[in-house]
Amino acid sequence: MSNLSTLLVLADSRLPTGGHVHSGSVEEAVTSGLVRDVVTLRAFLRRRIRTSGLVTASIAAAVHAGTLSLAAADLETDARTPSSAARTASRAQGRGLVRLARKVWPGGEWDAVGPKPHLGVAAGAVGMASGLMPEQTAASVVYTTMTGSATAAQRLLALDPGDVAALTFELAALCDLTAAEAAKELADLSDPLLDVLAERHAERDRPLFAS
Repeated sequence: MSNLSTLLVLADSRLPTGGHVHSGSVEEAVTSGLVRDVVTLRAFLRRRIRTSGLVTASIAAAVHAGTLSLAAADLETDARTPSSAARTASRAQGRGLVRLARKVWPGGEWDAVGPKPHLGVAAGAVGMASGLMPEQTAASVVYTTMTGSATAAQRLLALDPGDVAALTFELAALCDLTAAEAAKELADLSDPLLDVLAERHAERDRPLFAS
């Protein structure tokens, strides 16, 4: 499988890692009235890309490049994720990604990643096993950060799939820019609004999405 094909598969929303049950807090944003239509979804996605997308991608790229050990990457992710609910969601998605990686690349040293790695840590390890470049690993993380929330919003608000697809194309350049930035150095920031939304979502009775 070529690097491009591998990248496309990793960025596919149908990849069975459990990511489809996570909305990236867009469900709580919809419930709170912050995301109501394509216009407000655009603002939310831009925010997600430039904060949690950038941070997670920078962790993944550093792990892939070997500039950050798995243990250190896990601690760095915790430090950059103030919300307990967001940390739980990250580890759930990381576990799902490693579970799939064990089947796709059975020769990998997956036990070293741990039973519940953060998503960025798992993505970095998968990037190394898949033969991608760190920049490509960062790109796949940023892209799926965007599309996961976009797809969830489409379902929650019954948006026109064509409009949502057009929006993701519009934001592609921002994803590329963010991935390039993530591959250069660790990002050190968080978003209080997204943290609050994650915590509210965790307290909600019977939400549709896990996060």
